[in-house]
Amino acid sequence: MFRCIVLIPSYNSGALLRRTVASVLAVWPDIVVVTDGSTDGSDQTLEDMLPLHPGLKVLHLAHNGGKGQAVLHGAQWAMRAGYTHVLTMDADGQHPAQSVPDFISVAQRNPGSLVLGVPVFGPEAPALRVWGRKLSNLLIGMETHGAIEDCLFGFRVYPAKAMIAVLEASRFMRGFDFDPEVALCMVWQGVPALNKPAAVQYFNVEQGGISHFHYVRDNARLIFMHLRLLFTWVWRACCGKPPRSL
Repeated sequence: MFRCIVLIPSYNSGALLRRTVASVLAVWPDIVVVTDGSTDGSDQTLEDMLPLHPGLKVLHLAHNGGKGQAVLHGAQWAMRAGYTHVLTMDADGQHPAQSVPDFISVAQRNPGSLVLGVPVFGPEAPALRVWGRKLSNLLIGMETHGAIEDCLFGFRVYPAKAMIAVLEASRFMRGFDFDPEVALCMVWQGVPALNKPAAVQYFNVEQGGISHFHYVRDNARLIFMHLRLLFTWVWRACCGKPPRSL
């Protein structure tokens, strides 16, 4: 039986966490929030919501392990609780809560597939962020024969069992490299990918916008990821074997 829960990893998301959770609760009752070693007290802003929403669950990780680690923890809990799929979205309000039911409906009709959001940017989107993702998408598109249109957008529905298997088999995909690599590896494992447009909104500092992306550290991590995956793809292709992650 198909059951989907919205999974929101959060690290020091401030007031945006409560706003994001409230916006999802307006359209979908089942949510698991994973606070990834947060120290700003943002998880406590959800306490009064828990008695009113039985489908809302908050999990706490003592130490910050990265987005991929938080998603893995939440997905493992979701599977134990009987959910078959997880829709991941960021805690910072950039992803469209109003599209949650539509994405889950697509996943229900295609339960063996990834449903990947393709961002539709507004005029407020930072040009550096928009153009910076083009190279990643070019490389991932080449390595998956165009199956993945956008590799960095975290608004997605995953078959939980397949995603957990990919994550548990790798020592990578625990930080900002999670979104591109997990999708690529699942496609390499034979999971079909469906690409669906979704609006994205960026908030400035005055609006409470928060970003934990470190341009030097995390871009270096992404470059290392692409070199590693490109090597894997080329080597396996030369050997006549299907690609697998390192």
